[in-house]
Amino acid sequence: MHSVWAVARNTIAQAVRMKVAALVIVLLLVLIPLMSVVLVGDETLHGKLQTFSSYSLSLMTMLLCILTIAVSTWTLSNDLRRKHLFLIVTKPITRWQIVLGKLCGILILDAVLLVLFSTIIYVLTLAIPYLDDAPPEEVKKAADEFFTARAGRTVEEDEEEIERRAWEAYQKLRDTDQIPPDMTQQRVLSELRSHQRMLAKAVPVNTRKIWEFNNVRVRDPNETLFVRFKYDVAVTPIDDKVHGVWAVGDTRQLELAAGGWKTPLAQVVRSDVTRTMTEIEVPASVVAEDGFVGVIFFNSSMNDTTVFLENVELLYREGTFTGNFIKVVLLIALRLVFLAALGVFASTWLSFPVAFLLAVTIFMPAMIRGFIAESFESIGNIGIILKQILWLLPQFDGEANPTHYMVMGRLLRWGTLVVTGLVVLIKAGALTAFGMWIFGSREIAKTAV
Repeated sequence: MHSVWAVARNTIAQAVRMKVAALVIVLLLVLIPLMSVVLVGDETLHGKLQTFSSYSLSLMTMLLCILTIAVSTWTLSNDLRRKHLFLIVTKPITRWQIVLGKLCGILILDAVLLVLFSTIIYVLTLAIPYLDDAPPEEVKKAADEFFTARAGRTVEEDEEEIERRAWEAYQKLRDTDQIPPDMTQQRVLSELRSHQRMLAKAVPVNTRKIWEFNNVRVRDPNETLFVRFKYDVAVTPIDDKVHGVWAVGDTRQLELAAGGWKTPLAQVVRSDVTRTMTEIEVPASVVAEDGFVGVIFFNSSMNDTTVFLENVELLYREGTFTGNFIKVVLLIALRLVFLAALGVFASTWLSFPVAFLLAVTIFMPAMIRGFIAESFESIGNIGIILKQILWLLPQFDGEANPTHYMVMGRLLRWGTLVVTGLVVLIKAGALTAFGMWIFGSREIAKTAV
């Protein structure tokens, strides 16, 4: 371990002397405090906090990722190019110790910078409400929707029922010879599934739709629940608003007389803008003893159009802002671990420019891996194979996107973090082991006679 630590210290010293490292540190020291002042979002406290956390975390993550790629692909390549490594390999140190020492040095540098700048972001985020002098209602909204860690529950679509209805519709079109000759069966079924999913979200005039959530456990009955949704409409109203009646609580009690109810049922009459994410706040006391919560929407005749409810979700507090922030920082750290291992691996067999290009080529698709995977679904069996190959890339979007959790006040569960960490560590470990094998087998210099 003494040899590994010696290589790690040398790697840190090399990295600190790099101009790119100094540039990244200066940029973050200047831009993060500046953003806390100049970014205003939608000119509300909540909007400012969301904008600052999104931009500051994204900037820190992106610059640290670029720095990690640059340092990890440069340090070993530079030692080989300048023949510094010739002095090291003659000493009692194995080649795998050199590779491991390089990796450890980069990870230590990443850890120091990540802790430093994430601490600055955390302190500035807590200071913004005091410096902004916002009204009490905005402070409360920020406390409920930003300085929190809310768990979200959704109702899964019945995919079997959607598939059954899509096939019935397809068979009717086929029997009546209404399928266009230039459309394949797969494409027709895909469009029919989309149509059935849209119908499942439809609420015609003077009808209602109910969503049922189970195992909702709130820590404090004096807290609040939030129903998050977005309206879409068949015909856009003149005022671009939907007038609806919502009921939240143990909706199973509606079959009983009012005197037999054990928990209250919150009723809310609202007019909300279409195609915009909206939240309804209700007391947590509406949750039944067994954790059941029903959400009912009634489409009022005032709308005179079919309403489509999208992304209906029940939100409730399940953690703290500080705890969630720490987990988000750990999620960013996992990203840096993979990139450090990737860069060191590439530098064991490639020159610096090629190794850097390879690491960036893997890093950029990883930022949109979910989007790429979805695009493969429309090309049949080949898409399934490509999706399996895509698994080899890391995932830096979706559940692995750190800014999503902070901006939306969403709880990052330990289970998600652990699973992501195991996948990242397995891939990083495999890259490191492969790099050690390559570096141990390659010829560093030829003997001249």
